[in-house]
Amino acid sequence: MDNFTRKTSFEQWLSPISTELFNEMVENLQLDYYTKKLYMAPFMKLLLFAQLHGTESLRALADAVFSEDLQKVVGFESISFSQLARRLNEVPTSFFETIFLNLVAQIHEKTNFQHRRKTSTPWMLIDSTTLPLNLTNHRWAEFRKTKSGVKLHLRLVFMEKGRSYPDKAVMTNAIEHDRGQLEVLVDDKECMYVFDRGYLDYERFDQMAADGYFFVSRLRKNAVVHTLKKYDVSPGSMIVSDETVVIGSAQNQTDNAFRMIRLLDDRGKELLLISNRFDLSADEIADVYKSRWAIELFFKWMKQHLCIKKFYGHSEQAVHNQVYIAMIVYCLNVLAQLNTSSPRTYLQISRYLKAAIWKSAHIWIRKIKGKGVP
Repeated sequence: MDNFTRKTSFEQWLSPISTELFNEMVENLQLDYYTKKLYMAPFMKLLLFAQLHGTESLRALADAVFSEDLQKVVGFESISFSQLARRLNEVPTSFFETIFLNLVAQIHEKTNFQHRRKTSTPWMLIDSTTLPLNLTNHRWAEFRKTKSGVKLHLRLVFMEKGRSYPDKAVMTNAIEHDRGQLEVLVDDKECMYVFDRGYLDYERFDQMAADGYFFVSRLRKNAVVHTLKKYDVSPGSMIVSDETVVIGSAQNQTDNAFRMIRLLDDRGKELLLISNRFDLSADEIADVYKSRWAIELFFKWMKQHLCIKKFYGHSEQAVHNQVYIAMIVYCLNVLAQLNTSSPRTYLQISRYLKAAIWKSAHIWIRKIKGKGVP
């Protein structure tokens, strides 16, 4: 991005975006060719500003440029919403995806992810969320007679203290089933994958076990299982039973044996968990599954405090771009916490950020701890 001798809090916050990578992609994709005013650098800053402040439309963003502080950052005094809309529709989603992945790489480095892969088994949480769209304006995303929508399939790296962060995402129309994305989101044998019943696929479970991928998932109550071995459970524990089983009917049965844990949640509801980890205790497997709550809270946080309920553009590319911008904002927030070793510097940056975002982040941390996640 642009260089500043004295950076504002906003500029400090967005400084992890690599100037070299940014300029290289702008040049390779020819994004600033034939551009007279709205170059990619100020456009990116405007989009980040809009997401950070929950700006609901491009008209509102165009009005925000009248702010003197924002004018200093972007370098011009006015812009039309039509220019903003054209830009959003023109920029390839791969541009924003590359920025996002570079920020993820920085978070990996700051959190010693590669070291943790070698010394432990990081937990990867997989889930999806549907983002509703207006059927009239988004016919390309129709999935019911009266509804349109896109689905964000996400992989979240679980971290303590509420610092979990997304590291891989796939965007599809809402009609796409979750199961088809496991093959894309499961790609590291040094991690353990945690996902819900939406990804239930016995053939895929067999393949993951054969390929050396570890996972914890949930079975439906009516799943057909054949018990091979039972294990003792501790009296007074939330664990009801611990067994080695094969899953499925005679016509559709798994080739591998799996671990099945039957337990009671905090409300007394019975859950069936399935895993191919036989070296962990039943309580440890239950704790791993509890971590999945973090991705539910992430989706809730993103929808409430980043502007992705009201989309700025009608095209598929504009919608996908806005989702990636939202995730870039989240990663910048994580890096703001990780990069500022000085409490005073962090306070200066965080004061600029929207108070509701940081307040919700602390609520998010407390909720995770309240769920008993290690």
